[in-house]
Amino acid sequence: MNILYDERLDGAAPKLDKSAVRENLAQAVPGLMLLHREEDLHPFECDGLSVYRTLPMLVALPETLAQVEQLLKACHRLGVPVVTRGAGTGLSGGAMPLEHGVLLVLSRFSRILEIDPEARIARVEPGVRNLAISEAASPYGLYYAPDPSSQIACSIGGNVAENAGGVHCLKYGLTVHNVIKVEVLTIEGEHMTLGSEAWTPRASTCWPCSMARRACSAWSPKSPSSCCPSQRPPRS
Repeated sequence: MNILYDERLDGAAPKLDKSAVRENLAQAVPGLMLLHREEDLHPFECDGLSVYRTLPMLVALPETLAQVEQLLKACHRLGVPVVTRGAGTGLSGGAMPLEHGVLLVLSRFSRILEIDPEARIARVEPGVRNLAISEAASPYGLYYAPDPSSQIACSIGGNVAENAGGVHCLKYGLTVHNVIKVEVLTIEGEHMTLGSEAWTPRASTCWPCSMARRACSAWSPKSPSSCCPSQRPPRS
């Protein structure tokens, strides 16, 4: 099928009727945009690792947290695998879709909810561009340190999923060292909060450990709301 699915390890590939799945999801999630025509699916067949390509069965573009929750619950009930996608700039195949699965695209979650200059914290949705956080924090003399080469286009949700870095990671660390709290939904649609807004070395690394423990029993999409500390620019 593709590099993400190995029947020897994952069992037989699910045999799903595309029309039936689409109809079920449309009923379960009112107002959800679902792409299903081949010409609409091609832009989502790969991420930055373009040597591997697979057309997803369906592409979902939710606009609200409720739609994401309903979609995940419906896919879990139907036995439909889900892969989440941010901006699709990654080079590791992290957003590679499954042929018989739904690609959950979170690009519409693009709001910066709050910049707290005193606490040096930004609360953002997963579709916010990496560079947009620094631009929003710039008036306060702050910026978001992890800066991958694709920061002008990549999303913070994808950064969290891939633990993105950049040239500043040598001083300020990777994404895992700069994200203190993540809100997630499991594949069953269960809400989870990992970490806290008490920014300490321990707090900034607690959420990936929790996510790793859950990975065996539940797949977690990227957070609809995450808290990312903005770093002060280095002094000359």
